[in-house]
Amino acid sequence: MTAALQVVSIVGPTASGKTKLSLALADRFDAEIVNLDAYQIYRGMDIGTAKPTASELAQVAHHLIDVVDIDFNASVSDFQQWAHAAIADITSRGKLAICVGGSGLYVRAVLDELNIPATHPEIRQKYNDLLMEHGEDWLHRLLAEVDPVAAAVILPGNSRRVVRALEVNELTGAPFQATIPDASPMYRDVRIALAANREEIAQRIATRTSVMFDAGWPEEVALLDRAGLQSTPTASKALGYREVSLFNAGELTRDDAQALIAHATVKFSKRQMQWFNRDHANVWLEGNRPSLLADASAIIATALR
Repeated sequence: MTAALQVVSIVGPTASGKTKLSLALADRFDAEIVNLDAYQIYRGMDIGTAKPTASELAQVAHHLIDVVDIDFNASVSDFQQWAHAAIADITSRGKLAICVGGSGLYVRAVLDELNIPATHPEIRQKYNDLLMEHGEDWLHRLLAEVDPVAAAVILPGNSRRVVRALEVNELTGAPFQATIPDASPMYRDVRIALAANREEIAQRIATRTSVMFDAGWPEEVALLDRAGLQSTPTASKALGYREVSLFNAGELTRDDAQALIAHATVKFSKRQMQWFNRDHANVWLEGNRPSLLADASAIIATALR
């Protein structure tokens, strides 16, 4: 295999078929898969994150799956470093890395030269404490004082990002980069994005949510809750886990829980499409087209020549 191509990325909204395509491509090109989903790195969060099954993990070598326990506060910077190390390992053995995921910022952090300051737990905790004490509007006014550019583009309700902006400002002494710069590719890569119309995605999400419940998602969440999931800083933010926890507690019916999860996931899928549409390097393919594997394979084969 020529070294001309290092990385293929498969991105797109939730339920667009990324996992199925990536497995087929990895088999065809003797490649290894690097997970770029923000929550599949957590051990025990399997069903709700649509993590590859045990048989799929055995079929193809995967990286960045089950990396940390749920109480670990994994940052984008952490993820970036882990992914770069995995890709370096794969390419050093003359293999192709197939990066798969729908977490937009994580994808950009891995594929492009994006300078992301490390986290500082004490500083972050200080601003989280201030948030709890004074509220999101007060904290946003504080951000406006120290970094008005960031405050202008971050809404007060996005408290997690407000905290991060204040953390970076204090840690580096420089303004928080509230808007992401133009892409500067980190690798020689091909970027494939899977498209699907909104009605189709909404139906797939509704069906998948029901299947997840049948597959044991409530039992998974019960185990994680006993391990302290709801008090974790990052893992608890995964879509659906809070609603399933409420279902387990008898505060939501299954139908209501599924409806809330599906609605939130559809909204998230729209944001994913908006994000990936901004990357003009993406080659868009219809996720349900019969020739998807052949078309994606042709794109990769051309880049390998």
